[in-house]
Amino acid sequence: MLNLQPLGDQAVLTNFAQEEEALHFSAAVRSASPGWLLDVVQAYATVAVFFSPDGINFHGVRDWLLALERTPPGEPIPGRLHRIPCCYEKQLDLKRVAEQTGLTEEDVIRLHAETVYTVYAIGFCPGFPYLGYLPATLSGVPRLATPRLRVEAGSVGLTGRQTGIYTEARPGGWNLIGQTPLELVHVADDYFPLRTGDRVQFVRVDEAEFERLKGERL
Repeated sequence: MLNLQPLGDQAVLTNFAQEEEALHFSAAVRSASPGWLLDVVQAYATVAVFFSPDGINFHGVRDWLLALERTPPGEPIPGRLHRIPCCYEKQLDLKRVAEQTGLTEEDVIRLHAETVYTVYAIGFCPGFPYLGYLPATLSGVPRLATPRLRVEAGSVGLTGRQTGIYTEARPGGWNLIGQTPLELVHVADDYFPLRTGDRVQFVRVDEAEFERLKGERL
């Protein structure tokens, strides 16, 4: 049985053993879309369900969630596949990643680009996708000892078992191995194309193609 706990006075929080279970649960709640639902926020194996207090309370939402029919484990997870161009020439830490992993720089690029990742969480800055998981041979690279004061929007970084995309210019300590020319967030337009459960694969492009695609959207 789900362990459902209040999160403030307008949300219910639950934890799962595996990220896949959390993805299926989030998709089921979104698909049912009850009238009181405000948002579903997944962060890896944790899901928060936010609700409007008009006409329902924590106990009503809890009972509804307990009765919700969920997709059995092993079934495909709903979500779109996004192929995102990445120029690996626009990097700052490729040599460091290669040295840390014992791979050649070309193998780092190949492994990073051939893997299909799942968006397990959104956060840090608006729309920043936490993507997992890196191949074992590409995992384990620590963050920079001193974070950079500015990482440009579109920068593609990795650390530990994760990769991600800086959607806005921000300080950051991930290892930068490339950059996408696409605009992946526009707050004023409410443009946030990536959501948990979506999948991402990076497509290698050269600098000329990077410039041609600069500013385009998914």
